[in-house]
Amino acid sequence: MTDQQQVPDQLAESTAATGPAWPWPAGAASGIGSMPGTDIAEAQRIVLGELPVPHLPELPGRGPGADLVGRSAGLLVELPVELYAARWRIAGRPGRDLRQALDLLERDLDQMTEQAGEFTGTFKVQATGPLTLAANVELPVGGWMLRDPGAVRELTESLAEGLRGYVAQVRRRLPRATVLLQLDEPALPAVLAGRIPTESGLGAYRPVESGTATGLLRTVVSAVDAPVVLHCCARDVPLELVRSTGAVAVALDLALVDRLDPVGEAIDAGLGLFAGAASTLPPPAGRGPSSAQVADRVRQLWDRLGFPRARLAEQVVVTPACGLAGATDEYARTVLTACRDAGRRLAEE
Repeated sequence: MTDQQQVPDQLAESTAATGPAWPWPAGAASGIGSMPGTDIAEAQRIVLGELPVPHLPELPGRGPGADLVGRSAGLLVELPVELYAARWRIAGRPGRDLRQALDLLERDLDQMTEQAGEFTGTFKVQATGPLTLAANVELPVGGWMLRDPGAVRELTESLAEGLRGYVAQVRRRLPRATVLLQLDEPALPAVLAGRIPTESGLGAYRPVESGTATGLLRTVVSAVDAPVVLHCCARDVPLELVRSTGAVAVALDLALVDRLDPVGEAIDAGLGLFAGAASTLPPPAGRGPSSAQVADRVRQLWDRLGFPRARLAEQVVVTPACGLAGATDEYARTVLTACRDAGRRLAEE
């Protein structure tokens, strides 16, 4: 077992022996990343005002470069990207599209610094992981990078270097905060199962072996000087693989958890859980979720797994099910408030 694989187990042992050792406070809540609208100053105010573990908001409504793929592709080192037919691809040299992505991120970091420069708690930033990027960024000659294992390795190493610098920059801007990095890997189960369609749509790329995927993710996790949460809002999240990457936690949509045993094994081994317990879209009629409803959803899962309640508030962070870019401003605030108050309820039990 490598040092990286031992991280969650060591955290669990430390927690049992000396009290909470997680890189977040007990009874914490956070967001997944995206928010509605185009006003980064307002989005950052909401996140800082509502969440014990605030994050740098992502506003994909601003267009290319603010989207999940473009924002992270802009962090690649010596692999410039550009838009072609509304898709991101590797470019021969830096151009306007890359400058736009970097300008948007710089603007967001400036707002973060202005509003959270003296923040002393845990602050989270997000980036797309290497496998999802490889399934959404094209080679210069066409086709997703996933088709070429050598290109995927190069992409991963470039991303690892870029994220190392990104985390270091956030830490300089927030010198009193603990920086937490969330790696978004929504395509991970599809990549492992060989369900990523080719550009023609008539076939699919070969599955990436579990060991290869683990190694790629571990390259990124081990490169950044920060705890890492791996987020996947899909079914069949490979939790054993997540554990082996060295991530300290996994972020899941609880509505998509079909099998309890893998979740229980991961938690028992010391993996933290970002529990996506509040719907990201309002119901057709009625109000958003209450804090009691969100807390009940987390509590019921925990009880079904059979763990003592005393561990829940320390090991679990309450979150929305996924990003909130498709919500209204009012609903997004309602959901974040419900998650915050649900975390407090769980901590008081």
